[in-house]
Amino acid sequence: MQTCLVVDDSRVVRRAARGILEKHGFAVEEAADGAQALHRCREALPDLVLLDWNMPVMDGIEFLRHARREFGPDRPPIMLCTTEASLERIVEALGGGAQEYIMKPFDEAILTGKLATLGLLPAEAP
Repeated sequence: MQTCLVVDDSRVVRRAARGILEKHGFAVEEAADGAQALHRCREALPDLVLLDWNMPVMDGIEFLRHARREFGPDRPPIMLCTTEASLERIVEALGGGAQEYIMKPFDEAILTGKLATLGLLPAEAP
């Protein structure tokens, strides 16, 4: 079973993401900030991190930088999931090592489409 760490300071967002991910066969862990997420990754590296940008303690970009230094450029795949919509922010996240970027609010189709792009779910038939 594939694992996903959902990192967001909003319990509602974590719950929504959990519901979609579990429906598609993922085991889901949660963290409320980047520091908790880094600790969880050190314990057991997930197959995917779904990461918010704006959080207390350690924000998403700081977590991304730590994760890439500590675990390497590709593992785990990190998908930013945020309200940060400017091109500069998207470039910063992807340049910092995120593999994908989705905007809040997201729905099942958006999230599963990105998971398929990452090779974590089968692609939908046309």
